[in-house]
Amino acid sequence: MSEGVTQPSVSVVVVNYRGVEDTLTCLRALRTELDYPAERLQLVCVDNNSGDGSAERLSAEPGVTFVQAPDNLGFAGGCNLGVQHATGEVLAFLNNDARPHADWVAAAVETLRAQPTVGAVASKVLDWDGKLIDFVDGGLTWFGMGYKRFAGQPDDGSHDVARDVLFGTGSALFVRAKLFRELDGFDERFFMFYEDVDLGWRLNLRGWRVRYEPKSVAYHRHHASMSDVDSSREYFLLERNALAAMYKNLSDETLAKAMPAAMALAVRRATARGNVDATQLEITKRPADRAQDAEPVAVPRETLAGLLAIDQFVELLPSLAESRKAEQAARVRTDADLIPLMRKAMEPAYPLERYLAAHEALVDAFGLDEPFGRPRRVLVITGDALSEQMAGPAIRAWHMAETLAGEHDVRLVSTNKRCDPPAATFPVTQSTVRGLLDHVDWADVIVLQGHVLEMVQSLKHPRSPKIVVCDVYDPMHLELLEQAKGGNDEKRAKDVVGVTNVLNNQLKRGDFFLCASDRQRHFWLGHLAAIGRLTPQVYDADPTTRSLIAEVPFGLPAKPAQRTAPAIKGVVGGISPQDKVIVWGGGVYNWFDPLTLVHAVDRLRARHDDVRLFFMGMRHPNPEVPDMGIAGRTRSLAARLGLAGTHVFFNEQWVPYADRQNWLLDGDCGVTTHFEHVETTFAFRTRVLDYLWAGLPIVTTDGDSFADLIRREELGVVVPPEDPHELSAALERVLYDEEFADGCRERIAVVRERFTWDVVLAPLVEFCRSPRPAADRLVAAGPLVREEPLGAVGTLRRDIGLVREYLTAGGPAELARRAAGRVIRLTRG
Repeated sequence: MSEGVTQPSVSVVVVNYRGVEDTLTCLRALRTELDYPAERLQLVCVDNNSGDGSAERLSAEPGVTFVQAPDNLGFAGGCNLGVQHATGEVLAFLNNDARPHADWVAAAVETLRAQPTVGAVASKVLDWDGKLIDFVDGGLTWFGMGYKRFAGQPDDGSHDVARDVLFGTGSALFVRAKLFRELDGFDERFFMFYEDVDLGWRLNLRGWRVRYEPKSVAYHRHHASMSDVDSSREYFLLERNALAAMYKNLSDETLAKAMPAAMALAVRRATARGNVDATQLEITKRPADRAQDAEPVAVPRETLAGLLAIDQFVELLPSLAESRKAEQAARVRTDADLIPLMRKAMEPAYPLERYLAAHEALVDAFGLDEPFGRPRRVLVITGDALSEQMAGPAIRAWHMAETLAGEHDVRLVSTNKRCDPPAATFPVTQSTVRGLLDHVDWADVIVLQGHVLEMVQSLKHPRSPKIVVCDVYDPMHLELLEQAKGGNDEKRAKDVVGVTNVLNNQLKRGDFFLCASDRQRHFWLGHLAAIGRLTPQVYDADPTTRSLIAEVPFGLPAKPAQRTAPAIKGVVGGISPQDKVIVWGGGVYNWFDPLTLVHAVDRLRARHDDVRLFFMGMRHPNPEVPDMGIAGRTRSLAARLGLAGTHVFFNEQWVPYADRQNWLLDGDCGVTTHFEHVETTFAFRTRVLDYLWAGLPIVTTDGDSFADLIRREELGVVVPPEDPHELSAALERVLYDEEFADGCRERIAVVRERFTWDVVLAPLVEFCRSPRPAADRLVAAGPLVREEPLGAVGTLRRDIGLVREYLTAGGPAELARRAAGRVIRLTRG
């Protein structure tokens, strides 16, 4: 344990019911054997109205907060009562017939402090002698029965690796106190058995992790509290509570299939366990003597337990229905998300022949293989036009949907009025703002960009259960600084504030963020820090923060560009097959500098009359995006220099996305030029990727992340901004120096493999395989250790530390100066 670090206070709750000797042994071990600061430890003992003199002995035990229950509340109710008297930031539950290892508390607390997304720690539990396993992992069947995997096996060291589990055993379990109270603790209707399964299930559904920590060890006399109870009563609780747990926690869709099958299986389990002849009441088996036929039929207690459990489950349904509403409203993870934690959900669990036959029949009849493997539902929303002619945001959304559809059930939705998409293997649709709500309700994970979050206000709510991925590859506010130049100053200022707020709302809400480059990642980390998202919980969960924000650049098709038809050379009037074509592969926007490029071409044509500059798209495919001023200025300059239609050409529409390779492959080089400003610094020029895809040597202005790549990998030439002389020379080199151009193409062929869609989208794919809320968005997230008044001892320790610090910093003079200053402050206070 680190010296000088304030450890969280821990309240250990122990429930006693007619087991005072075991309980005293447990309490004394907690008081004397733990390697944890005694002043940070509270022992709470609840007596469940034992009525055998236990209360008198336990209440006299030193160092224990004793609580007398008014009745036998069971393990669940007893623990909850103890929590009402607990003061710790961490709650620990230990069976009264268990004892802790010296590191039991310290190891669990270390896990909670180091991993802020862990809501509970499941201890490693061994038998009393420490040889056999009691708990190292939990499993859950589709019919709601939890079980301890590997129980009874030797502890051979193969379970000494920490891992996430669905639940921990209540016999040795740690939970964040704030979180436990937020969930209203254990469900007291369970009385005992599966209340720990239910708690762990609810934690996981809310996005919290339950972590098995093998260094936190306890030793347990298994079921000492049930040793004098008939097994049929245990069966009753197990059967009833399993149905209650699955009813509360399964989704509507899964429950509709699983619940009737589970109830039917419970009946078969009961009859098989009691070896009851289930055909004895068939009419063909009635005896000739009617009096004999009216005699009572003996039902074994093991069978009666299952039948009564169903009856009492029905009795609980009204109150369970209210709990179900709360659980389903709070969940952020799907049933499919938790399948791996269930371990073997289709495990029959009981080796009874008639039962096994029923299990197989019910699984087949109700199609239970499907709901326990339902694909995750991912919704990708864009505000851009989805059509044959698509701009960057739509292209990006399209490939996200296409890639994710390989593993998940995916919908791609556009809020743009123009939506006539090409054929796809996943549903693509247009939606009104109001219609988005139905799509959002359907989805487990929502990937959005642009202004979409503003269209679904319910998603902004901090308690929204939906997992939201925000694609912030486009720093819109930086673009707007340039785009709105020359317009109304007041409107420009308001627009920049408005777009900044749009982005801030995404940054406040998102669970995972996508950006396009390392530069952007640093930029957005600054944004996130400024709005308070880089909390200790987020940092401690992942100091790299890559689980919060990841680089996902624009991508390329895995297959290199293949020509299907000519598009420019020999097709566009004024451009012959022998001409050297410079391709401007995208829109002409205010943050670009096509003017310097036109001047450079004017210089170059004096030496090479066969040079041609071709702008692939002057009009944005999204009708809501107006022509920008720079486009008109570029046309005017080309006309004034006598280049329009002879050396400079404009495609006034937009090249269809599926045909763009033909236009690119008719080029001899690709070019992108821009001004020196902040938009350039953090921009990601997607057109450059198309140049890579087509194998075109690249000429680019310095200042953005692609300029760094082109310079480092020697993929073309990087020039200073607004320098027509250098730009003309660079174009001449890539167009007319064949050896240099061929070398560029060879290196481009290697580099473009890094930018295929399947490669660049890997962080998004990985996140969607196990989506969770960001650490600071978990319900009841917050610091584990509260700030407390120092008290006399604490103040003394602090002052001694300050004395050492001042002496080290400046000797006695510094100490005297600081002390005088403190005296003045105290007298003024």
